[in-house]
Amino acid sequence: MKFAYTIVYVPNVAASLEFFEKAFGFTRRFLHESGTYGELDTGDTTLSFAAHELGEMNFRGGHVEAHTSTQPLGMELGFVTEDVSAAHAKALAAGATELSAPLSKPWGQRVSYVRCPDGTLVELCTAV
Repeated sequence: MKFAYTIVYVPNVAASLEFFEKAFGFTRRFLHESGTYGELDTGDTTLSFAAHELGEMNFRGGHVEAHTSTQPLGMELGFVTEDVSAAHAKALAAGATELSAPLSKPWGQRVSYVRCPDGTLVELCTAV
């Protein structure tokens, strides 16, 4: 078994790709001509975005749209960085909402949490 990708269902794939490029410095790998699916170049594991319409095709009972939820979903994307404070400030400047300002954990890791405009919860942290 190999963890290959994460797909985040969003209202606007191109907007999410653009936000993640600006906020976190990732490079766009692909955006389908339909605008319903796109990928970022994030290393060995692909971070993908798909339109809610594709989610509706995949899940007969529907799914929770993160951007409509008042609270963040119970899952997060974790991005490791050497400078959490700078990455946090960059994400806020790009349009993220602060959930937890950068702080140092008892085990020495520096961590912060932001919520992206599409509702995605992101942890910014130093390596453990």
